[in-house]
Amino acid sequence: MVVNGSTKKPERMIQEYVPGKQVTLAHIIASPDEDIYTKLGLDDDHNALGILTITPSEASIIASDIATKAGNVKLGFIDRFSGSVVICGDVSDVESALNQVITKLQTILDFSVPMITRT
Repeated sequence: MVVNGSTKKPERMIQEYVPGKQVTLAHIIASPDEDIYTKLGLDDDHNALGILTITPSEASIIASDIATKAGNVKLGFIDRFSGSVVICGDVSDVESALNQVITKLQTILDFSVPMITRT
């Protein structure tokens, strides 16, 4: 960097990630390829996956509880360190569970939430 005709090294900048209370991803995969189940280490006896990413990551535990109580879905994966949750079930059950998670996290805990997307 050049300042007033002299070269000056830029000052060191430190950036921190400060997560808010938010669901950053809520997605339904209808009829996933068999390889996805295999790579995730899940049984392929379901026809849909629901994927959530949540901060703070500990809220993934709450989301998992809400999802499994909301309908006939199974918990495929939960990571309380990254905030990732994967649920398995029929498309309508997965959709209903994701809707319940989004609604309850927003209304009870004042989370920011996204639209549920689908492929």
